[in-house]
Amino acid sequence: MIIPHPLLGPRDAEEFVYLGDASLLDRPDWQEENADAAFFTYQYLRDNPAGTHRELWFHEQGDRSWLVVTRDTTTHDILNVEFASDVALAKAGSR
Repeated sequence: MIIPHPLLGPRDAEEFVYLGDASLLDRPDWQEENADAAFFTYQYLRDNPAGTHRELWFHEQGDRSWLVVTRDTTTHDILNVEFASDVALAKAGSR
């Protein structure tokens, strides 16, 4: 699979480490009243969708950047690639 890195262009997926669902960027607030339940859900409960999915990838053998890759899990077609920092900043700005 080839991942189109936003700065470096097309890169082989073997250069990357897959972390999992990009919802990991939505870490719960530890000060909330139900923080223990929220962290349990955050840490252990995961969906395994077929179709379009946002994933975290780390460019370990390259520039060591974190990417959010939007990919179709049934065809492995990559639909979008963004820096994870940009995605996190956009979410923080929309709150």
